Amino acid sequence: MKNPFETPERKAFRESVEAFVAREIAPHGEAWDEAGDFPWDIHEKAGALGLFGFAIPEEYGGNGFDDAFMRLDSGIALAYGAPGGVNASIGSRNIMTGPIVTLGSEEMKRAVLPGIVSGREGGALAMTEPSGGSDLSRIRTKARREGEDWVIDGEKTFITGGMKARWYVVGARTGGEGFGGISLFLVEWGAPGFSRTPIERKMGWWSSDTATLHFDGLRVPAQNQLGQEGLCLLAIMNNFNYERLALAAGCLGMARRCLDDAVEYAKIRETFGKALIRHQAIRHKIAEMSARIDALHAYLLHIAWTINDGGMPAAELAKAKFLASKTAEFCASEAMQILGGAGYLRGQAVERIYREVKVMAIGGGSEEIMKDLAVKQMGL
Repeated sequence: MKNPFETPERKAFRESVEAFVAREIAPHGEAWDEAGDFPWDIHEKAGALGLFGFAIPEEYGGNGFDDAFMRLDSGIALAYGAPGGVNASIGSRNIMTGPIVTLGSEEMKRAVLPGIVSGREGGALAMTEPSGGSDLSRIRTKARREGEDWVIDGEKTFITGGMKARWYVVGARTGGEGFGGISLFLVEWGAPGFSRTPIERKMGWWSSDTATLHFDGLRVPAQNQLGQEGLCLLAIMNNFNYERLALAAGCLGMARRCLDDAVEYAKIRETFGKALIRHQAIRHKIAEMSARIDALHAYLLHIAWTINDGGMPAAELAKAKFLASKTAEFCASEAMQILGGAGYLRGQAVERIYREVKVMAIGGGSEEIMKDLAVKQMGL
C-alpha cells in the first residue's frame, strides 16, 4: 500500500541505506558472522550516511534534525540485509549519544560527539549488570565523591560495542535505592581501574563485540558527570523509547526477510508434483506472515508520526516492541517450516534470524517488562 508519510527526502534516504546494506554488508555478512567480527570502516561508511546523526546538532557532526520515519527505515533496512551482530554493533552508539546531547557539557559534546557520529570512534551505553538488566532501578555499581573525582566500583555486562568503544556512558548509584539514586558518567577507555573482557559464546549476534566491564576504583573527573546527581535516569527516559523504536524496526526487517526468503524457496521447491507455493498449507503460512508484518509496519508508521508531531507515546512503543519481537519470532518459525532442512543450515538468513530473534525479545526491555510498562502507562 502507498505510504501516506512518504516524502522525496525520506525515499532517497531509505534507498541510500538499502543500497549501502546491499553493497557493503550483505555480500559479506555471513562470513563476518562466522569470523566473529567485521571491518571497522563499515562504521565510518554508516556515519557518512548520517545513521548516527539524528537529533544531534550540525556543529557536533550530526544531521541537525531528527526524523522518526528515517530512523524506522534505516532500522528495517539494516535488519533485513545485515546479520544481527553487525546491526547491533552499528546501532550501539545511537543509544549512548542521547544522554550526552541532553545532559553533557559543551566541552563534553565537542570532545566526544564528532568521533562517535562520524563512526571513527566507538561508543557504548553501560547500564545492564550481572544482577539485573531491564529493571534499571536495581543498579548496584556505585560511585562515591572523593575531592574533584568520582570513584566507581562495580560491573556491567552484555554491553554491545563494549570491546571496541572509546567512550562509555555509565550508570552508577550515587544515592538511595530506586531510580532516583542513579547518576550517569562519561568514561573513557584506558582509565586506570577500568578493564573489559569479551563475551564470545553467544547464541547469536556473533559478529558483534560484546563485553563485561569492570570498574575497580575507577576515578572519573567530576566534570564527567552527566546532568544532575541522582536524577539522570529519569532525564533520559526518551533515550530508551528511541531504542525500542529501533528494536521494533529491526524485528520488522527480520520478519520481512523471513517472508521473502520463504516465498522465494516455496516457488522453486516441489513436493507431490507441484511447487510448495501451490499447497494451501504453505499459502496460509505466507498470508499470516504477510498480514502480521503489514499490521506491525502500519503501527510503527503511526508511532513515528506521533513522535515527529512532538509526542513520545511510551505505552505504544512498549507495546510495539513486544508485538514486533513476537512477529519476528512467528515469521522466523514459519519460514523455517517452509524451508525445512534447508532452513536449518548455517549460511541461511532464516537459520540466523531464528537464533537471533530471542535476543530481540530480551534486549531493550524484555517482553514481560514491556507489557507491564504499557499497562502502567495506560494508567492501570
